Amino acid sequence: TPGSSPRNLLDLDTFSKSDPVVVLFVQVSGSSEWKEFGRTEVIDNTLNPDFVRKFVLDYYFEEKQNLRFDVPPGSHSTLFGAQDFLGQAFVALGEVIGSQRGRLERPLTGVPGKRCGTILLLAEELSNCRDIVTMQLCANKLDKKDFFGKSDPFLVFYRSNEDGTFTICHKTEVVKNTLNPVWQPFTIPVRTLCNGDYDRTVKIDVFDWDRDGSHDFIGEFATSYRELSRAQSQFTVYEVLNPRKKCKKKKYVNSGTVTLLSFSVESEFTFVDYIRGGTQLNFTVAIDFTASNGLPSQPTSLHYVSPYQLSAYALALKAVGEIIQDYDSDKLFPAYGFGAKVPPDGKISHQFPLNNNEENPSCAGIEGVLESYLQSLRTVQLYGPTNFAPIINQVAGTAAQVTDGSQYHVLLIITDGVISDMLQTKEAIVTASSLPMSIIIVGVGPAEFEAMEELDGDEVRLSSRGRYAERDIVQFVPFRDYVDDSGNQVLSMARLAKDVLAEIPEQLLSYMKTRDIKPLQADP
Repeated sequence: TPGSSPRNLLDLDTFSKSDPVVVLFVQVSGSSEWKEFGRTEVIDNTLNPDFVRKFVLDYYFEEKQNLRFDVPPGSHSTLFGAQDFLGQAFVALGEVIGSQRGRLERPLTGVPGKRCGTILLLAEELSNCRDIVTMQLCANKLDKKDFFGKSDPFLVFYRSNEDGTFTICHKTEVVKNTLNPVWQPFTIPVRTLCNGDYDRTVKIDVFDWDRDGSHDFIGEFATSYRELSRAQSQFTVYEVLNPRKKCKKKKYVNSGTVTLLSFSVESEFTFVDYIRGGTQLNFTVAIDFTASNGLPSQPTSLHYVSPYQLSAYALALKAVGEIIQDYDSDKLFPAYGFGAKVPPDGKISHQFPLNNNEENPSCAGIEGVLESYLQSLRTVQLYGPTNFAPIINQVAGTAAQVTDGSQYHVLLIITDGVISDMLQTKEAIVTASSLPMSIIIVGVGPAEFEAMEELDGDEVRLSSRGRYAERDIVQFVPFRDYVDDSGNQVLSMARLAKDVLAEIPEQLLSYMKTRDIKPLQADP
């Protein structure tokens, strides 16, 4: 909920002070279009207004949510001319949340040759976002789908979006060979389930698991958070319906029932609590300089820089980095390359600083990282092998120095794929899983990325020599899944960033929770 307070506004009224109002515009994702979101009240006759009306926005860490605050004079009309304009400020929602105590002051601009004063933005989180639900479900008399045995049922939960589409938000485990499964209790944030809107539809599909991935649809039912929460005092039974069977068969009753056995709610600290309490996200980049990328001077190379378009490496770096940098106060990012022969002596290195400065490998901002990356392409010789472990161990070493929750590290590895030191990498990730860090891997190019899927650990928890990863800290995506035919690069890169960053808040929280680290209390 950003609130706003402009200071020292331009005085436009000849006989009295201005009557300001603030209009919030939100940029439509992936386009240059701005939509009016809302207005504050008009405050008469002041140059230092404190507005009471708040704007309530959905916040997503993984998205760049651009906001524009316009300050027309509040002459109570909706139309105003350029000559009446008091100024405007552009800011990303993440910048407000990532700033100290959720307070950000910005100069107002837009009136040539004049100082327009400043705007102070305050963000706070609404409390219903911090509830966590634990629930358990079972089913009875589900349809039999398997030829030889019974079904292997699992549930998929979807939350509904504003535009009527559905987003998957939870999958239960598969219970093998039964028509009366009892699933394990599971925990999910209320926000993930319904975006904090208690009456929003939650759709639940029942599937029969098949080894080849072509799971059979058994049926579906719909509910809402409010309806689910009634199970705190009674069992709730839902009929599982298959619309196609319902149309075809006159005597069709249902495809079984699902019963909500238990439902409990507790409040938890949120990602925003830690960011407001001062936790810094430290972002490190590692780029693959192995020969399999192709000679950078050739148009077929994954590192090829054309005058018209950034390479896949540069695009992925910008997409992820431009969001993370809002949460890093010094905006200095260590950046490394791996798998190249490095001057002056042509030694193979798996962690050479892109800026060629061993003492201080940090680059200023994402632009600085890009500059150093392009510079390195001109000076090193692409070689091999593709070793991940050295750079993971290096960042883990830094992360291990401060484990009190004030620092959290995110390592972005961009690679063309086939990994040479799989055993060492698994060992490095298992060790890193107990440290305040997450790893994002973006795979570019046409390679098969099976090894990356294993490192991702979403299906099977990663293990090395009998030790299991304490937390799932790796998120992998193939870049090619995000290059859309329409050619809207902005939109496809926003989708890429969204998918790779979506798990970071939960990964940070899982670290804090296992260490029982509470956020520092931000001053009220």
